[in-house]
Amino acid sequence: MVVIEEVYKSYRRGAQEVPVLRGISLNIEQGSFVALMGPSGSGKTTLLNLIAGIDRPDSGRLTIASTDITQLDDTEMARWRANHIGFIFQFYNLMPVLTALENVELPLLLHRLNRRERREHALLALELVGLTDRLHHYPRELSGGQQQRVAIARALVTDPLLIMADEPTGDLDKQSATDVLDLIEELNRGSGKTVIMVTHDPRAAERALTIHHLDKGVLNNPGT
Repeated sequence: MVVIEEVYKSYRRGAQEVPVLRGISLNIEQGSFVALMGPSGSGKTTLLNLIAGIDRPDSGRLTIASTDITQLDDTEMARWRANHIGFIFQFYNLMPVLTALENVELPLLLHRLNRRERREHALLALELVGLTDRLHHYPRELSGGQQQRVAIARALVTDPLLIMADEPTGDLDKQSATDVLDLIEELNRGSGKTVIMVTHDPRAAERALTIHHLDKGVLNNPGT
């Protein structure tokens, strides 16, 4: 599913160039649940963003389902990302003026679906995360765990190849975090979704099938 070959990435801080990823190579099989761990600044989120096509490497190749995304222009990349990536963020990133149903429908505006089809897809996604009783609630009317489940439904609604989760439990209490991890695990085990998750939490990482550790931009001692 994912082939990463000798990927380097740096950022500029004033006149200084700061290396973030140093020659990362990694293969991720379809249906995997991979956790990326490491200290702050180790490059975990940068690697996640590169795989998701949100950012571009300085050098190296990223091949996702036989597509070398490093060769796509900005328009092609945006289209590819909309069709193949579902993203779950730590702070949900829901639109406060939209209901749960409307938030889940948003990614479908980039697809050739009519209003009825968008609504049907969004309803199905919210049913999968157990929120059919909260369709018309706004984010401020939902708990943190419920907001994250809406965000998961939004990530699922386009039936993506990859689900990318960046600290999905980082802003949740213990029980809500457990519920969200149960849901992500079911999406992987039950629905066969490929999941790549960045986390600082060892308990969250234990849900993954494979754990990879990053330190100072280098991939060290992958474990299972």
